[in-house]
Amino acid sequence: MAEQPHAEGASPKSETLMEKIADKLHVGGGDSSSSSSDSDNDERPLPSAPPAAAEVKPSSDSAAAAAAEAKAKVFRLFGREQPIHRVLGGGKPADVFLWRNRNISAGVLGGATATWILFELLGYHLLTFVCHGLIFSLGVLFLWSNASSFINKSPPRIPEVIIPEDLVVNIALSTRYEINRAFANLRQIALGRDIKKFLMVIAGLWLLSVIGSCCNFLTLVYIVFVVLHTVPVLYEKYEDHIDSYGEKGWVEVKKQYAVFNAKVLSKVPRGPAKDKKY
Repeated sequence: MAEQPHAEGASPKSETLMEKIADKLHVGGGDSSSSSSDSDNDERPLPSAPPAAAEVKPSSDSAAAAAAEAKAKVFRLFGREQPIHRVLGGGKPADVFLWRNRNISAGVLGGATATWILFELLGYHLLTFVCHGLIFSLGVLFLWSNASSFINKSPPRIPEVIIPEDLVVNIALSTRYEINRAFANLRQIALGRDIKKFLMVIAGLWLLSVIGSCCNFLTLVYIVFVVLHTVPVLYEKYEDHIDSYGEKGWVEVKKQYAVFNAKVLSKVPRGPAKDKKY
């Protein structure tokens, strides 16, 4: 009988504890249901966007066409429209100048440098060099040919060198064409029909005379050779940057020439223009 109040007092505590557990379970169940609903919402496939392949292709084609058109309109030095390799003539000479094969280009430039050092710095003369080279080569080949029978070795194989007639004729025709064209341009300049070309030729000849007074012909040829082996390959590497600066400089030259033409050249009397007779 003494334990009955204790049992009755313990039942409300147990009920309250069960209610708390039920409430927690109910809350957790609600969260799980909400989370499951959220996960269901997340797992639902989103409506697929309409395929844009048909739109991407025309836009890419138009972009490529616009890029090609913009590239065609880019300013190029000297108004060139062809790659620098084709401007240099193409083929093996252009490959050498643009260092397509580094071993060959380095060998050619090294040979030119050795020749310049030999003739310019050491004071060796061309005729002396040719004679000494022939003496040495003929002596070695003569001794080798006579000693081959004693040392049981095959004699040297000396190739027969024949210059083809077509090669000489083509070189002569090309040289003749260039000389005639130069004479024709000089005649047009002397007649006073193109003042711009006249000023350009005068400036070029004056610059060439200044360079010729500073160095002899061999050094000048070597400088041109080194320039041909360095400037084209650098220009091909940094073509866009150089052309952008060249465009700015060309615009400035045009402005200055327009001012000079308005103030000076327009007042210079010109020779009578004669119609060409064919």
